[in-house]
Amino acid sequence: MKKMILAVAALGIAGFTMVKAGPSTQNKRSITTIAVADTAQKTPIKLDELPPAVKTTLTTDPVKQWTPTEAFYVKSGSTGYYEITVKKDTQTQVIKLDKDGKIVQ
Repeated sequence: MKKMILAVAALGIAGFTMVKAGPSTQNKRSITTIAVADTAQKTPIKLDELPPAVKTTLTTDPVKQWTPTEAFYVKSGSTGYYEITVKKDTQTQVIKLDKDGKIVQ
């Protein structure tokens, strides 16, 4: 019995010492932080001063179910778009449209 316990203990110790001691094979990821300066200029605009194409888009499906509450003209570099906040019941969304009334991503 004593020999069996010693044999099991020896195998246990041998098992622990045979653990793979090589370099870690886990994925190592580096994190890169990129700082981007926000050069966009946001100018408030009255809803009745929006271009006709933008007003038309706001009156078509599926946008017509939402009520415009405020609008901004956002100019970033050489491009610009209209950022319109719309509300339906308790939900609020922001829609971005170009001067032709097309949705900007």
